[in-house]
Amino acid sequence: MTKFEQIQQELSQEPKTWLVTGVAGFIGSNLLEKLLKLNQKVVGLDNFATGHQYNLDEVKGKVSGDKWENFTFIEGDIRNYQDCEKALTGVDYVLHQAALGSVPRSIADPITTNAANITGFINMLTAAKEQGVKSFTYAASSSTYGDHPALPKVEENIGNPLSPYAVTKYVNELYASVFAKTYGFKAIGLRYFNVFGPRQDPNGAYAAVIPKWTAAMINGEDVFVNGDGETSRDFCFIDNVVEMNILAATANDDSKDEVYNVAVGDRTTLNELYGAINSALTENNITVQGELIYRDFRAGDVRHSQANVSKAKSKLGYLGTYRIQEGISIAMPWYIGFVRK
Repeated sequence: MTKFEQIQQELSQEPKTWLVTGVAGFIGSNLLEKLLKLNQKVVGLDNFATGHQYNLDEVKGKVSGDKWENFTFIEGDIRNYQDCEKALTGVDYVLHQAALGSVPRSIADPITTNAANITGFINMLTAAKEQGVKSFTYAASSSTYGDHPALPKVEENIGNPLSPYAVTKYVNELYASVFAKTYGFKAIGLRYFNVFGPRQDPNGAYAAVIPKWTAAMINGEDVFVNGDGETSRDFCFIDNVVEMNILAATANDDSKDEVYNVAVGDRTTLNELYGAINSALTENNITVQGELIYRDFRAGDVRHSQANVSKAKSKLGYLGTYRIQEGISIAMPWYIGFVRK
């Protein structure tokens, strides 16, 4: 039995109460679905800035009625300390996913990004400390590695941030470290590497590359590549992220006050990604009509990204078994259904 299987069994037998911030978003709604299926009680907090009611509706349709009764939703904002306090009442574990993502968004509007990602974070961290929750796990980011050139990325070696978004995520890590030293309140940060999967919104100016390209290809539109297509990323399927959040939340004290990479340790170029999406669409009887068009590199983008996940494996029992092609194949029916509905 794997560590993750063992923890799922234990949680099912002794349910806990979890807070998922950003619960109506892509990652948050997938965490909600998994926790409800494990018979957990879940409090969800969201202001719908980037989340959607239809994500919650979809989760409701995928769990039984009695499990859905274990979910309490609070429409609120992490920038409001009273909302954080309210959401944390009686909570054992916190999975803090609420944030404004996207490097380009942060460049266009650094003030709003700062308010959500730094003020919101310190509100949640402080309120969780005051409530005495058992654990606090938060979404960090691979953008923290900045201009550090070494591959694969190792948690201890970071460079200078290349965007306001990267700055905010690094500040989260600094605050978490200070809270451990000053108050003895230890958190775990998860540096996500290009997460993708069902319920990731393909619409909007700041949509991530996989859903954005997939939607364009389904609709017969051209796909635009920033740069020469040889930029590479460590794409991580959502089920790996769900696994890591639950492992982190239930980790022993010696594994806390740490940051961990969440990825698979692979490197896929954008050109290779286009081919993988094309293949998955072909398997679903969709012929791609549009063209692949190259344009200028985008400001703030890191050229190459690849994670070393040995720390997560050795200290938390992380497996991260879903590779990019498998993840795209699993996610593709959802993307097709979403785009065509």
